[in-house]
Amino acid sequence: MAEEGSGCPVPRLPWASIQRVALPLFILACVTAVVYCFLCQRPAQRQLESPGWDMAELQLNYTGRRRPDGRLRWLGGPALGRSFLHGPELDNGQLRVRRSGIYRLHIQVTLANCSSSLWATTRHRATLTVGICSPAAHSISLLRLNFHDGCVVTSQRLTPLDRGDTLCTNLTLPLLPSPNADETFFGVQWVHP
Repeated sequence: MAEEGSGCPVPRLPWASIQRVALPLFILACVTAVVYCFLCQRPAQRQLESPGWDMAELQLNYTGRRRPDGRLRWLGGPALGRSFLHGPELDNGQLRVRRSGIYRLHIQVTLANCSSSLWATTRHRATLTVGICSPAAHSISLLRLNFHDGCVVTSQRLTPLDRGDTLCTNLTLPLLPSPNADETFFGVQWVHP
């Protein structure tokens, strides 16, 4: 039995005309999506690099056993392993903050060659201090840690710092800190404006 048709022919578009319209629209949509994603991702990358992420984790710069003064000098950067600087900067081994706010400071210093005979002569003088050494008008001691009967001191605290404050760490002479990055380290993290 033959199929009956309605008698109305259905117009069919040739594939070539569909491809001429659809392909440019598809390419335009892809280019628009790429441009939109690129523009939206840039602010997110800037946000990660913003001063709101100011932090540093530093290792001891142990270039020699002699120190002309009591200052400990620090290094930071990815080449040192777990050490980094993101926001603050180093100035002659001292940490300078570039953004005012409240920071969490943390420090651990382990004495090199610590023994009971050393403590018999230096026990009462063994002190580690962390302070703002520059600018001079803003100079203040933030931490004063005594070694007492041990070979390690560690501490942390929250403290307000102003832009340009340079933090100095001093260890009583002639004591020597351990150069091991797991035993002696210093860092800051910005926590609030």
